[in-house]
Amino acid sequence: MYMHVVLMEIEADAAFHAEVEHWCDRVRGECDGILGYVYRENTASRADGLGHTVIAHFVDEAAHDAYQASPAHQGMKAFMAPAIRRIVVFDGDVPALAPAPAA
Repeated sequence: MYMHVVLMEIEADAAFHAEVEHWCDRVRGECDGILGYVYRENTASRADGLGHTVIAHFVDEAAHDAYQASPAHQGMKAFMAPAIRRIVVFDGDVPALAPAPAA
C-alpha cells in the first residue's frame, strides 16, 4: 500500500473547506487505485499550525503517480494553493494495517 499525507497551514473560511470536500469527492470518483482519501482538521496539540490534512491510501505507487497528474488533483491544488501558508508532505510505501488482536 502507498500512503500520501499532506499537512497544511491554511487561512480560509468554512466555504473554502466545503469546496475542498467537493474536490475530494471528484478525486475519489475520477482516480483509480484509491483505497481511502480524506480531508480533515488536524486536532493534535502538537500540530504546530498545520491544522488540516489530506490522507490518502493507494494500491501502489503507480496509482499515486497517476493521481498526482490527474485533472481532479491538479484542479484541487490550484484551488487550495492561495490559502496554503505552509505544507509538509509524506509519500511512501507502508505495510497494510492488520486488525488489532482481540483483548
